[in-house]
Amino acid sequence: MGVKPSYIKNLSQELLVKHGNRFTGDFEENKLAVSEVAIIDSKRIRNRVAGNITRKVNRRKEI
Repeated sequence: MGVKPSYIKNLSQELLVKHGNRFTGDFEENKLAVSEVAIIDSKRIRNRVAGNITRKVNRRKEI
């Protein structure tokens, strides 16, 4: 669990602003949604973005 690079955070935030209603608290669903709304060649980067989005969505539910 290290520090996430800024490009992961920035992309996650941008996708949440533009397509916030497509993302849920489920990582598997978010992986598919990220694949649909963004062109990301790397599976690892896609998963990291989806994980960051999942984390942000779940944190919003707690508050």
